[in-house]
Amino acid sequence: MRREIHERGDTVGLDPLLGPRWRWRAVVLVVVYFVLYNGLSLLLTPLATQTDDPSSAAGILVFYAAPILVGCLLLIGFAASVGWLHQLFRPQPIRGRGWMWIAVAVVLLFNVLHLLSFDYGAAGTQVVATWLLTGLFIGFAEEVLTRGLVVTLLRRAGRREIVVAAISSALFAALHAGNLLTGQSLPATLFQLVYTFAFGVCMYLAMRVTGTIIAPILLHASTDPSIFLHTAYPVEGALSSLAGVGNPAVIVVGLIALFFVRGRVGRDQAAPSYGAA
Repeated sequence: MRREIHERGDTVGLDPLLGPRWRWRAVVLVVVYFVLYNGLSLLLTPLATQTDDPSSAAGILVFYAAPILVGCLLLIGFAASVGWLHQLFRPQPIRGRGWMWIAVAVVLLFNVLHLLSFDYGAAGTQVVATWLLTGLFIGFAEEVLTRGLVVTLLRRAGRREIVVAAISSALFAALHAGNLLTGQSLPATLFQLVYTFAFGVCMYLAMRVTGTIIAPILLHASTDPSIFLHTAYPVEGALSSLAGVGNPAVIVVGLIALFFVRGRVGRDQAAPSYGAA
């Protein structure tokens, strides 16, 4: 029996989600989250528009924070129910190389530039604080889903790390296709899909090089608020213009870096260990 378990790679209670249909199981996880999040957002839209200002702290809480918070709770519950929760926050079973810090540095640099080049007075303390809180929810939910659950599924299926990075990033990008439902134009959405794919690769690299999913959670948590606030309350100047090239820079770094990802995590690696990049 022990030999059979070892050969199948059914370890640490993950066997209910493994098997030859691993691709579909990863997709199903993302689709369910996508439907729940966007469905709840659409249901709450009338409530958000009834506030004095949908872009106010109250509007942000209703339209953005509430659906994401529900998603966080659902993901925690799901991970705990199948015994994944502790596994997801363990040290990574494979570590990266120094060059992967480039992805972290680029994302962090432009997050700082965004935060330094928007009008705090026009935004107001409540809006800024609400966006930062919402960003934490977004970072937790989307990273646990894609860099946590999906990456673990792919690794337990024996996929190479370049495949793990590409598929998890593609599913992460697909989550943002729902912005079409909120009236975003098709060209803007297509650009966002390219950006979020590359950003997903950067978050994967952040997880690899730091050895923990906490790093991409926090990095992601600072990205959405800084971009939203800079877009809504920009301050004219050289710093703001430089911050504006952040998305293209992330796209270039993410797409190029993907081709240099190496490594593979064995399906039977129940305990964390560190291998070569």
